[in-house]
Amino acid sequence: MKYTPAEILTRFAKMRKNTLMETLDIEYVEVGENYLIGKMPVTPKVHQPDGVLHGGAMVALAESVGSAASYVFLDAENHFIRGLEISANHVRSVKEGYVYARAEFLHKGRTTQVWDIKLTDEDQKLISAVKLTTITLPKK
Repeated sequence: MKYTPAEILTRFAKMRKNTLMETLDIEYVEVGENYLIGKMPVTPKVHQPDGVLHGGAMVALAESVGSAASYVFLDAENHFIRGLEISANHVRSVKEGYVYARAEFLHKGRTTQVWDIKLTDEDQKLISAVKLTTITLPKK
């Protein structure tokens, strides 16, 4: 990391303006040596019709945090970083509170990266296990 964790979180707070992350109230809350954590409130805005968190909102949170982690830990100034594939296993439902997503590398290659993203509730119970593959290509 060439920025401090506080600088990174401040930068992401500014970058989320007028994006899906702002629409879903996703915030980046912690960055460490090899991980990034974001959170999203579970409100009726992100519920399925039966009142539980929508799986698509969970995937949006996971991809947002995984993609943001790519910008922290890869050379985003000289490369484009894009998602290639995402898969999610939803194992528990949530009706309220916050869901947290922690993204860590499974594989950090020069061109492709594989992210392990765990979504948990406020009690650290696993809600969803997500795998995100990203690609890094040089800017021309």
